Amino acid sequence: MLAKITSKNQITLPKAIASQFGGVEYFEVSTDGDAISLRPLRRSRIEEVWEKLEQLGITEDDVADAVTWARSSK
Repeated sequence: MLAKITSKNQITLPKAIASQFGGVEYFEVSTDGDAISLRPLRRSRIEEVWEKLEQLGITEDDVADAVTWARSSK
């Protein structure tokens, strides 16, 4: 497969390649001098946890209060 670099230094990945990395928004780019490598950056587990807490309306203060309560319950 071929990919062309544009005048703005952008490359569009072929659909057959991009479809293998569904949900990936960012790639780490590196080179060894002869080739360019792309590695998908996937969301970290902690981002998923914070997103779920936000959906539930739980704030950082709520978490801190829960930790304080749990530690004092011994």
